[in-house]
Amino acid sequence: MNEDKAPLKPPTRTNQLGLEISAYRGTKSTLCPGCGHNSISERIAETFFDLGIESHRIAKLSGIGCSSKSPNYFLENASALNAVHGRMPAIATGTLLANRNLIALGVSGDGDTASIGLGQFMHLVRRNVPVIYIIEDNGVYGLTKGQFSATADEGSRLKSGVVNDLPPIDTCLLGIELGATFVARSFSGDKKQLLTVLKAALSHRGTALIDVLSPCVTFNDHEGSTRSYHNIKEHEEALMEVDYIPHHGDIEVDYDPRTSVEVQLHDGSHLRFRKLPVDYDPTDRLAAIKLLNESRSRSEVLTGIFFVDVGSKDFLERLHLVEEPLASLPEHSLRPPREALEIIMAELR
Repeated sequence: MNEDKAPLKPPTRTNQLGLEISAYRGTKSTLCPGCGHNSISERIAETFFDLGIESHRIAKLSGIGCSSKSPNYFLENASALNAVHGRMPAIATGTLLANRNLIALGVSGDGDTASIGLGQFMHLVRRNVPVIYIIEDNGVYGLTKGQFSATADEGSRLKSGVVNDLPPIDTCLLGIELGATFVARSFSGDKKQLLTVLKAALSHRGTALIDVLSPCVTFNDHEGSTRSYHNIKEHEEALMEVDYIPHHGDIEVDYDPRTSVEVQLHDGSHLRFRKLPVDYDPTDRLAAIKLLNESRSRSEVLTGIFFVDVGSKDFLERLHLVEEPLASLPEHSLRPPREALEIIMAELR
């Protein structure tokens, strides 16, 4: 008598640490079904899984807004701090000053960054604080019922019929001009490109700014909105195809060396920009600014890695901090001895 055999389950995929992808996820999302922020959370989990990075090495930092809730939905075992509205950059800076061995992953929104948090954002960028700064950008304030944010395109229309008559702040342009050393834009619906950008940002030392266009399905995904899923798909123009080659891996890629530019990142990994549609150098700051301005004038949604600078010192190097995290130094290393204080007081008399 033949018995039906249960189908064999496919082997569970694990990374080099022996962990499954579930170890890099978080709690169940409470954001709207279909929200682009949930797609970004999935890509973040996949990125750390693929690269085999332990969660305890990561500090998740955020402010206030729909975007700032999303760190709950990935890397559940990482350290996390949800800051005051617009103040995540200060918290990220302090975190890295205390423990430079942490990987700082900041998640913000277009309101949290380009409105109330603009001043803090600008100073984080100009200092080149080594943080991966992700802007989940939907052009509206989702928690307060969908008003236009500072990144909303001029001429964009709300569901109520209100038209935005103010020009937008382009956070990528602003980041390049202020001194960010890694600047990219992607789309929450483009899994392959976003994964590549996130992996490259993790290998960069300095401020890695990633503006991710993430349609708000509740307030900003209708006809007349320039941040709707359909409009972004219709107008997205990828700057180039990018391959990320980890330092620890031997990965074969298909590319034409006659039309490629290669950039080595700080940890020995490589970015290979291939099949360029234009004669574009990703290390040329002025070229990046010109390209973004030109694309905006054509109403294009340009995505890709716009600028990479691997030669600038980050904030921790500029401060000449010791290699050991300040949080672990003993008191006698941090407090000047009495003799040193007496010398200082004598000089002031």
